[in-house]
Amino acid sequence: MKADYYAVLGVARDASDDEIKKAYRKLAMQYHPDVNESADAAEKFKEIGEAYAVLGDPDKRSLYDRGGDPMSGGFGFSGFQGGFDFTNLVDAMFGQSAQRGPRSRVQRGQDALARMKLTLAEAAFGVTKPLRVDTAVVCPSCNGQGSADGSEPVTCSNCHGNGQITVVQRSFLGDIRTTQPCPQCRGYGTLIQHPCAECGGEGRVRSRRTINVKIPAGVNTGNRIHLESQGEAGPGGGPAGDLYVEITVLKHDVFRRNGDNLEMVVTVPMTAAALGTQITLSTLEVEREDLFTDGTALLQIPAGTQSGTRLVIPGRGVPRLRGSGRGDLGVTLGVATPAKLDDEQRELLRRLAELREETAPEAAPTRQGKGVFGWLKDAFS
Repeated sequence: MKADYYAVLGVARDASDDEIKKAYRKLAMQYHPDVNESADAAEKFKEIGEAYAVLGDPDKRSLYDRGGDPMSGGFGFSGFQGGFDFTNLVDAMFGQSAQRGPRSRVQRGQDALARMKLTLAEAAFGVTKPLRVDTAVVCPSCNGQGSADGSEPVTCSNCHGNGQITVVQRSFLGDIRTTQPCPQCRGYGTLIQHPCAECGGEGRVRSRRTINVKIPAGVNTGNRIHLESQGEAGPGGGPAGDLYVEITVLKHDVFRRNGDNLEMVVTVPMTAAALGTQITLSTLEVEREDLFTDGTALLQIPAGTQSGTRLVIPGRGVPRLRGSGRGDLGVTLGVATPAKLDDEQRELLRRLAELREETAPEAAPTRQGKGVFGWLKDAFS
């Protein structure tokens, strides 16, 4: 009895090619023996394959609709014969076509990562600095071709230049044909009979070179600089990948960075803190004489300043990496008490204590929290 292929796929007789393909894909995935363990799954899968082999081909479908045998080319149905191409089955199931033909020897290289250490001044204000990197580069002897001078790759005799071979396996469904890369040429379709002596046919060699890296102002530890096409050269003379330079900023003896702000600790005499004064500070700019002519700033210290007081010099911090302007320079003051006094100085202080009625002072505990000691701890750490 002649099978009703339209009923097998569950489509109307006037169904479009796209509707037939979608119905087959859905049923094939549902009844495939690898995913369906029911007793009749294999037989159902075979029927679905028969139906699609006929209805999926316009010529066979036309012959079938006229009552002929689409398998033999004439009239009188004789059933499913022969095998099928498993690659085409997978293409139909997933709606895509597998890559055909040889693969290229020319491929893009991998990205590379290098690390660079910067001083605080270099990171803050930017710098162009040389960096030694060890990466693959295009072979200078063969210019990436991989063949020795005077020779050329030859066509693979196993796959005849296709880069792929077809393997046939017997199964209850018939002959299953699968396509795989040629093991002799590894899918390239050609063989390098006389490899370059320097690169061994790879088309690239490792080399240590020096490049100049432009560091923008405001970078910090963990930031990465992206250098296009400065990474590993690709096989077969392919384009190089990218190079990423990861930044590490070294600690500074005087300044501590806090975001875009700089922090420093300055010690002033007790008398200057009591009476108030103006001091000149060396800022971070003093370390970049190539960029700045003046690396100093004036700081006004109000009379009666206490230890731990933080004063701010606006706009003398780190330039913002993204945006305009700069952070501030925070100055935490420590008041230095004289440790050695001569007789005259001691007498003057004694008289000052008497005038201020501080000859027998009472201790005034400070509440726990940030307070003076918290500022001092943060500043001196």
